[in-house]
Amino acid sequence: MTREQEIKHVLANKEILHAKKTAAIKHGDVVFGDYGSVNKKHLITKAEGNDDTMLGMLKLELCINTTNVIDSHMDCHIPGLWKKSLKETKLLFLLQEHEMEFEYVIADSKNNQFKADAKRMPWSDLGVNYPGDTEALMFDVTIDQKRNEFMFNQYKSGYVLNHSVGMRYVKLFLCVDTNEPSYASEKANWDKYYPQVVNKEVADNYGYFWAVTEAKVIEGSAVVKGSNTITPVVSISEYTDKQYCDTCQTDTDSIELDNAKSICKGCGTQRKEAAGSSTSGKTEPSNDTQRDNASTLDWSKVISNF
Repeated sequence: MTREQEIKHVLANKEILHAKKTAAIKHGDVVFGDYGSVNKKHLITKAEGNDDTMLGMLKLELCINTTNVIDSHMDCHIPGLWKKSLKETKLLFLLQEHEMEFEYVIADSKNNQFKADAKRMPWSDLGVNYPGDTEALMFDVTIDQKRNEFMFNQYKSGYVLNHSVGMRYVKLFLCVDTNEPSYASEKANWDKYYPQVVNKEVADNYGYFWAVTEAKVIEGSAVVKGSNTITPVVSISEYTDKQYCDTCQTDTDSIELDNAKSICKGCGTQRKEAAGSSTSGKTEPSNDTQRDNASTLDWSKVISNF
């Protein structure tokens, strides 16, 4: 269809299209346009003297979704759309390719260390050259090799390049580039949200898009290629729950007590601080920037050590 035909079709069927979107769970697929290569080199940060393969756990910092991009559903997620959902949602999943089946679950927020947050960050932190910022839906999660060994190895080997969000629409607005007086509200939406779009060529080509201002997050998935390719692995770190014990004078496991205190599993000495996990420093998104005290390795060296 031509641009004019696209606009005419969308305006004539806007109620039906809106109803279909809000009734379905959205899963990602191929994105419009070429955003350029995401310049991300996924390094593993490994604690000295520990073997993450033997421990069987990895700490991941994952970008699940970014705002301000029109995707193949003609949706542009607007900053703030996850705020209500992240406060109210009690159970989230990290899945393999949106499959809500036991064998495809990588982690969940009940059984794993799992934090979901919407973070404002420069596009450059995600490996692209767009000016300005985006709001990234981030999952900081610890994955267990026993839960999904295939995906554990995919992450460990650096093969996961994209993520995608499984969501339900809550509030969305049709934005149309039209001068028809009867569609003044759609044109007002266009004027309001079009300046926030980074891939304006898509909006210009089709003459419309949907601005999604609120959505309910259900899960995030590792995918081969998602509806938004600016969804990389930000960092991978070795996970360890060992802490140094002054009495044993070595790193030992902790036992958490009901009163939120923790003791050394080896000798029973109470920890000075609450028990928890510790990871070595995480790699920054930039290839040439590292956090203090982090010993990073390239993948060829890491894999050879496994």
